[in-house]
Amino acid sequence: MSATTSSELNRATAHLAQVDDVLAALLDSGADPDPFHGESPVPAEKRFASMVLHIIGQQISIRVAEVIFGRLEAALGAPPTPEGVLKLGPEALRPLGMSQAKASYLVDLAQRESDGRLSLTEIHAYSDDEALTRLTAVRGIGLWSAQMFLLHQLQRPDIFPAGDVGLRKAVQRAWSLADVPSIKQVEQRAVAWSPYRTYAAALLWRSGGHLGGHQDDI
Repeated sequence: MSATTSSELNRATAHLAQVDDVLAALLDSGADPDPFHGESPVPAEKRFASMVLHIIGQQISIRVAEVIFGRLEAALGAPPTPEGVLKLGPEALRPLGMSQAKASYLVDLAQRESDGRLSLTEIHAYSDDEALTRLTAVRGIGLWSAQMFLLHQLQRPDIFPAGDVGLRKAVQRAWSLADVPSIKQVEQRAVAWSPYRTYAAALLWRSGGHLGGHQDDI
């Protein structure tokens, strides 16, 4: 899978404008619907390290997460791999700045990669539903984290993380709703936007001046 081409972007925007007048107005206003901007998906060999960083970064700042990730790389002498994480174990992970819970999440992720229950190098071959099922089976990876992985790392075109607070607030603003809609309400609204819900998400995020939203999994 490659980054968005102009033809793909044109098909996505045409579909969204056709099925939803509010999204059409956002597009006319100049809001940007391109989720990827020419960036390539994360290479298969870097996906494990990418997910490790994502788990480390839950509920802390990016800067702190990068510091802890750097300590992990230093302890391993290389970017993290399943074998390296398992060799360290939770006892050696915690002194790097991780909570007991996060250390256990990384070990569970590494164990699943090692025994074949999960393969981040092959996950691009999974359907969206299968990929989400495999990812959310890992301790510490909730639905939002799994959806964001598919959206950003794999660049799947039809992912809409309805649990994202930023997206729900964007829907409230765009449709002039009295209250922030529920996850179920946003999911129902987004059905018509398939198969380009990732583009709708980007459009809504940027309509409020955001590049992405946030939802804690734990």
